[in-house]
Amino acid sequence: MSRGFVKEEDQEEAPFIPPRAALPNGVVNYVTPKGYDLLQLEKNELEEQKKNLDKVNETEYRRNSAVIDGKMKLLNDRLRSAKIIDLKQQPRDEVRFGAYVKFLLEDKTQNLQIVGVDEADLKQQKIAFIAPLARVLNGLKVGESSEFSLGNKTKKVQILAIKYAK
Repeated sequence: MSRGFVKEEDQEEAPFIPPRAALPNGVVNYVTPKGYDLLQLEKNELEEQKKNLDKVNETEYRRNSAVIDGKMKLLNDRLRSAKIIDLKQQPRDEVRFGAYVKFLLEDKTQNLQIVGVDEADLKQQKIAFIAPLARVLNGLKVGESSEFSLGNKTKKVQILAIKYAK
C-alpha cells in the first residue's frame, strides 16, 4: 500500500535505542564479578520496567516496549559475551584487569580501578581496560613508571600501590 493512504498519526518513527559503551570488534568483553552482577541487575530492572508499562495509550506502550526490547537485546549480547575475571587469580604485584591502582601522574597522586567497559565511570574512579591510560598502566609494578601521551603532551606515570578487591 502506498504511504499516501496511511494516516499521519500511524506513521511512527522507530525509537532511538542508546548504544552501550563501545567495545572494539574482536576485543574480549572482560568484566569484574561486580560488573557482571550490575549487568544482571540492569536486566532485572528492564524486565520489571516492561512488566509495569502503562497500557492505556497503545502507541506509547508500543514505543516504550520497543525501547526496552532494544536495550534488552544489547544487554543480553553483553551478558553472553562477558568473560568474568576472577580478581583473586590476578598477580598481586602488577597492574592487571580489576586492579585498584594508586599512581603519580606528573605531580598529582591519583587512584582508579581498571574495569570492564560497562562498569567504567570516571566519577567512581573506574576506567575501562581499553582506555589509553589503562593500557599504559597494564603490566607495571610498584615503583615502575611509563610515559603517557595526553594530546600532544607526554607525561610520566609512576605506580605507587596496587591492590585487588577481596
